[in-house]
Amino acid sequence: MNDVRVKKKIILLGALPPPYGGVSVYVSALAAALKSCDVRVWALYGGDEWRIDPQVRLVNHRRLGIVRALFAEGRGARILDATHFHFEHPHTLLLPLWLALKGALGFEWYKNLHDGSLPARHQNFSPVQRFLFRRAVVAVTEFVVVSEELRRWLRDEIKVAQRITLAPSLLPASTQMLDAPLSGATADQLAPYLRRARRICSIGVFTPEYGFAHAADAVESLRAETNEDIGLVLLDGTFARDENYRAEVLRAGRDWITVLENLPNAEVYQILRSSDAFVRAFAYESYGISRVEAIRCNVPVVATNVGETRGMLTYEFGDVDALVEQLRRALHDPPRDDMAAWAETYRREAEENLRAIKDALGLER
Repeated sequence: MNDVRVKKKIILLGALPPPYGGVSVYVSALAAALKSCDVRVWALYGGDEWRIDPQVRLVNHRRLGIVRALFAEGRGARILDATHFHFEHPHTLLLPLWLALKGALGFEWYKNLHDGSLPARHQNFSPVQRFLFRRAVVAVTEFVVVSEELRRWLRDEIKVAQRITLAPSLLPASTQMLDAPLSGATADQLAPYLRRARRICSIGVFTPEYGFAHAADAVESLRAETNEDIGLVLLDGTFARDENYRAEVLRAGRDWITVLENLPNAEVYQILRSSDAFVRAFAYESYGISRVEAIRCNVPVVATNVGETRGMLTYEFGDVDALVEQLRRALHDPPRDDMAAWAETYRREAEENLRAIKDALGLER
């Protein structure tokens, strides 16, 4: 689409790490990629390093900080919104306030949709949630979605009339990030894992839908079957937690499990490279950046059959027997030649995704 647009102030609205969830990693990568385009970032979360970044404005949405930000900088702006409380989880206060200010200040709402669970959850929305969701759908200026499934759902089921740009959340990774060393503290915590004869990595949080229990059960089965010293490292993003679930995963006798919390994405690459296989056990993947990061590191990937699956060994969420079989393949007969080709494909697609986002926002390529 080659429509001519007036140059506008561009604002990215979303989370910055920590915590290190997929969306916060995406927003930080996009902010870095668009730094030369004079794009502002409104961050709902983020560590102290963001407080001194002139590109970033920290916004406390729980204290309605979004209102102050909008009056200060939002008039007439084009806002790429990667939050969840205006659309995916329509908030009874924040969404009506957002819509009222959109009308008053005339900003454009570009909804960046990441949540692959939304189509399933939408079926169980309450009447109030459905009313708010319909108001949100009509108010969005344009959509930017990370999967073909979300694009199709919006177009065919929700019947949106607005433009929908498909731009998966995979973005180019800088050489500096790919080659960053582990910190001393992380290296010390990782040492027990690195001493294992075989090493398997997984990323998520300690809630059932992220499948850490399935990964741990599968590794436990492989250890018993092969008598190999297989270690499992769980990289915990900490943005959600079920303490009972965590206690069950880390129950007594599982000293072969190492847990690391809130690692910078640059360190994740080094841990992936030190692993023999990567498991992504999430039930509701819309794309799955970590899956592709592992492919980039030439590590065999075993993943649920949702989201991105090309070049990966897949299984159905919750099928631990199938997960064991695919992990056995990943450890003993990995498709490394294919992974090199897929790594190049994903590198090229990352560049294309960035161009698609720039085009959607009206930025020069």
